[in-house]
Amino acid sequence: MQTLTAKFRTLEFGEAKTYLVALLFVLGNIALPQLCHTLRMGGPTWLPIYFFTLVAAYKYGWRAGLLTAVASPAANALLFGMPAPALLPAILLKSAVLALVAGWTAARFRRVSFLLLAGVVLVYQTIGTLGEWALAGDLSTAMQDFRLGVPGMLLQIFGGRAIIGVMNRNRYAR
Repeated sequence: MQTLTAKFRTLEFGEAKTYLVALLFVLGNIALPQLCHTLRMGGPTWLPIYFFTLVAAYKYGWRAGLLTAVASPAANALLFGMPAPALLPAILLKSAVLALVAGWTAARFRRVSFLLLAGVVLVYQTIGTLGEWALAGDLSTAMQDFRLGVPGMLLQIFGGRAIIGVMNRNRYAR
């Protein structure tokens, strides 16, 4: 397993850069779902709404991640009607948990690896599934990401690692 000692920066709510970074990642979380939704079952399979939330939180801390986590589903719902209003609470829950877990993991370990990202994805999906089960009252519905979304989880792990690696080499992303 390749581990990258990464350059992380925990942004604060009082910094303008926090909001700029979050805005850029929200735009990514708007564009990627639109691309994935051109494919049959693209959303449930590729889980695109979570991708840039993971990268934002891991690279810039839980605050930038949480802003991305909340604004992305809300913007997509307002602009495109997806996610559907009934799904929004579960997606917001999973997004927020993802931001907090990814931000904590990056701050705690100060490196990025496939194993750490796999752990982040497994933890947020497990907590999110339990939360979705509590919200929906239906375990089958709550388990959808584990049934259909494995390609999306793998994209988050391998794609997230690649994007964070590129950002660490780019002086403007530090």
